[in-house]
Amino acid sequence: MIVRDQPSSLTLFFVMQGSVVPRIFARMVGVALLSVLVLLVDHHVTPLPQISIAAMSIFGIALSLFLGFRNNAAYDRWWEARKLWGAMIADIRSLGRHGSIFLANGPARARILSLAVAFAHLHRGFLRGVDVKPALRDWLDEAESEALIANRNAADAALRQIADELADLTAQEKISGFGQMTFARTLAALAEAQAGCERIMTTPLPFVYSLLVRRTTYLYCWLLPFALIEATGWFAPLLSAIVAYVFFGLQAVTNELELPFRNVQNGLPLDAMCRVIEISVCEALDRAPPPALLPENHVLT
Repeated sequence: MIVRDQPSSLTLFFVMQGSVVPRIFARMVGVALLSVLVLLVDHHVTPLPQISIAAMSIFGIALSLFLGFRNNAAYDRWWEARKLWGAMIADIRSLGRHGSIFLANGPARARILSLAVAFAHLHRGFLRGVDVKPALRDWLDEAESEALIANRNAADAALRQIADELADLTAQEKISGFGQMTFARTLAALAEAQAGCERIMTTPLPFVYSLLVRRTTYLYCWLLPFALIEATGWFAPLLSAIVAYVFFGLQAVTNELELPFRNVQNGLPLDAMCRVIEISVCEALDRAPPPALLPENHVLT
């Protein structure tokens, strides 16, 4: 995720970090070259049929609405994913407080909180498809880490392990019925947030809608030069490139926000949020917390 102050007016047009320009530059140039070709043919070979500016304006408004709806849907997914991870951070902090109330500062509380940190890392590993085994070394022994990772859903296995620990404590009468119910609610909330993230990851925006918007964007940008021949003359390539930047740029932004867990510049900082969880658990257990992750070159991973 890009973390930086808003650039000044002077540098605004030169900032490439986090911009979609590198990804759509070839398409912008292609539309500009098409405009040049159309102008050359119209002026030196044969007059080409022209499209009404009014018709293209209506077409553009409709395309803008399509792109706006899709962009809003993609941003809603990004923001919902961030809220789900915020809820998981809050729930794991609540586990620490539950342990202080119902278990005191004993090994059982430390064990439950260690498994909670493992849950967060394992969930991150699933969402990003990365190996999180090194991150588990400070919280679980190697054999237990391997056993959890061997499960099809390793994060859910960590939650089940917490439930088993609580069941053992209940059988030993070390947790009251009210304490058991309190822990159960928090585990259910963690499982619900996990399922919400999995839903976002495994259910993209409907392909048919994405296909319609993409086709319409290309058609509009390819037809635009024929509407600018008479009205703008040799400014047509520049105006076509600017319009292509707007529409192709919105399309690229939507594609990036649609899957918020990818390790890209505008994705969610899952590493940093797992570190926030580690810091909270270490402080709850009176351990020295690790340093918070800071942005590197304005990028927070």
